[in-house]
Order: sequence, then structure tokens, then C-alpha cells
Amino acid sequence: MLSIIKRLLTEENGQGLAEYGLILALVALATVGALTALGGGLNSIFGRINTQLNGAVPPTGT
Repeated sequence: MLSIIKRLLTEENGQGLAEYGLILALVALATVGALTALGGGLNSIFGRINTQLNGAVPPTGT
């Protein structure tokens, strides 16, 4: 049993996969952070565009 645990601790077969997983997690966190930071500005821009479009197009119908 002890030899199995020692072998698991010294093997490096999954090391590359773990590193890729960590890199992917960091990229995902950076993306979420950037989108959160830019979210308010984008919401403001689209809100102004919506206001201008609603004022420019007359309502149709009866």
C-alpha cells in the first residue's frame, strides 16, 4: 500500500494536463474580469443607441 502511494506521488504523467488546466482557468478568470470591467461601459453605449433609435423611428400601427 505504501509503495502505491509513493509511486502516485512521484509520477509525472498528469503534470502536463494539470498545467494546461491551470492555464485555462487563468484565461477564463481574466476573460470574466475583463467582461465585468467593460460591462458597465458597454451597457451605457447600447443604452444611448437604443434611446437615439427609439426617438428616430416613429411608432407604427393604429
